[in-house]
Amino acid sequence: MSSERATLTASPRTEFGTRISRRLRRDGKVPGVVYSDGNEAISFQVESRDARVILNEGHALFDLQIEGSDAVPVVIKEQQHHPVRGDLQHLDLQQVDLKQAIQAEVAVELTGEDVSPGVKQGGVLEHVTREVTVEALPTDIPDSITLDVSEMEINDTLTLENLVAPDGVELIADEPSEVTLVTLSPPRVEAEPETDLEAEPEVVGEGEEGESEAEGGDSGEDSSDEE
Repeated sequence: MSSERATLTASPRTEFGTRISRRLRRDGKVPGVVYSDGNEAISFQVESRDARVILNEGHALFDLQIEGSDAVPVVIKEQQHHPVRGDLQHLDLQQVDLKQAIQAEVAVELTGEDVSPGVKQGGVLEHVTREVTVEALPTDIPDSITLDVSEMEINDTLTLENLVAPDGVELIADEPSEVTLVTLSPPRVEAEPETDLEAEPEVVGEGEEGESEAEGGDSGEDSSDEE
């Protein structure tokens, strides 16, 4: 990860309650809390656009600068989003000790999809697990870990055992072989249209109609004969 950490600038929050939080969100701000071991949690508010930048860039570790206080290194503890719009509603951060290992969620990024033999044959590549848990010193936690899928064939599966973590980073899982990261399935076969099945009854109907007409023709001939 980058040696220079990103900084999220915030201001103290002294008013609380549902109505206050709604007003903050209408004003383009997001309420948040930063926790630290042995100290009281501190509430803050931050510009929504600034928080989105930090989240979208996927920073595993960054500094929180609350107005009137020194910047502290933090990781994301929890983020809450609106169930429909997806807007960030609340941000929980955890202050960390840079000399003590912590666990964090890290994104898995795929590379080599375009040259994968299975994908070239029309196979369906599915990214099953997009984040994995790692343990490392805060400064060693990567923003993401890359997984090479360029050699995948149809019916191949890559698990956590296939993911190589950077030096100083440990992947955390009880059974790494059971954590599926990526699968490559055979091409999907489209079902045949049901209209073909309905064609036969239509033909039968046409045949019956033809027979009726034929019978009608016979009747006409019989009448003329009688005359």
